[in-house]
Formats: sequence, structure tokens, C-alpha cells
Amino acid sequence: MAKNMAVRRLDLGYFILAYLVQHEHGLILFDTGIGKADPGTEAHYRPRRRDLRDALSASGVALDDVSLVANCHLHFDHCGGNPLLGGKPILVQDVELATARNGDHTFDELIDFPAASYEELSGEAEVRPGVWIIPTPGHTQGHQSLVLRQEDGTVVLAGQAHDFASHYASDHLARQAARDGVEQPLPAYRHWMERLADFDPRRVLFAHDCSVWEPSRSTFHARSD
Repeated sequence: MAKNMAVRRLDLGYFILAYLVQHEHGLILFDTGIGKADPGTEAHYRPRRRDLRDALSASGVALDDVSLVANCHLHFDHCGGNPLLGGKPILVQDVELATARNGDHTFDELIDFPAASYEELSGEAEVRPGVWIIPTPGHTQGHQSLVLRQEDGTVVLAGQAHDFASHYASDHLARQAARDGVEQPLPAYRHWMERLADFDPRRVLFAHDCSVWEPSRSTFHARSD
């Protein structure tokens, strides 16, 4: 459990959201925006980028103020600003980094750049007081989410674990129905939803959807421990 942490959205382009977490031990940046890609990728996605430095400046901080970086995964639209953060520790699942370096996953210059400093994780970890990295595989095998456990309830930064808040809501309802003993067949849901539920989240935010998932009043119980 940690003291309350401020979470600020950073609009880094069309359509990618990153999150800046103000923790008592320093600023944490979750995802860094859209990197440069090859002509085919550029033509397919037609990204509109916002420079990470500009987005941070609008929030009153600079690159040097960031103490820790985490990427939900290493596709080019989530790790594009990493080369600006050489020397900063970057939290990544070991399987995600290995996959990225194996080709056909992202762009090499976004992964191995001067002063790149990865802290490889193999599973979940509490990386700061009240700040947990939780593996949420699916979109990629090494996808991870950031869980902020604080006095007024838990916030989950889910990255692209689900593309939309409505998809998360569907999985949540399927899990709840299974736990309530509703007769099969029921929709399947991602197994790691059980682990996220252990944190009793009051809010879940996403990388590609401005919508926010919140539990119904009848199911939310803010933790006091």
C-alpha cells in the first residue's frame, strides 16, 4: 500500500495514451509513444505523433524528471520514446524483450539504443511501494500492466491488455458469472483477470481507449489495509 499517487494521461498521438505516475519515490512513465516506422507501417497506420517531450512539458515535467519507465509491451506505438530515455531503468518482461530482439515484432532502433537500460522481469513484481507489475499476456506474450495500490483504492494501467474498456468489462462479467455459479456455457475470459481482481481495482485505464472501467457500486470495496 502506498500514499495516494497522481496519475496523469499523456496524449502521444492518434491514438495512443501513456500515463505519468507521481510516486513518492519519483515519476514513473508507463509507455512512451509512437516511434518511427518503415514506409509500409507508416502507410498502414498513418500515425499522428505528439513528441514525448512536449507531452511531458504540458504536464510540468521534463525527461530528466522521469525516474522509471515501463512499457506494457514493445510494439512501436508503445515504446517510441524509449530512445529519449537512455540511462533510465526500463521495466520489461524477459519474454517480451527476447521476442522484440528476435525480429518481426518491432523496430530494432527502438529497442537497442545508446544507454538502453532494461530491468528484465520474469513474472510479477512490486517495483515501488504500492506499485506492481502484473503479467497480462494476450496481445503479446510478454504484455504487462501497472497496478497502483493506494489508500483510496487501486488503479490499473492496463495498456493494451484489452483494446477497449468494453472488452475488459465483458471479461469481468464472464469471470463474475463463473464465480457466481451461472450455468455453462459462459464466455471465456483471460486467466490473469483473477490476479487483477485480487487488487480490487476501482479504476482501469487503457492505452487505446479514453474510456475508463469502474466497478458497479455493489461490487466495489475500497481496501483499507
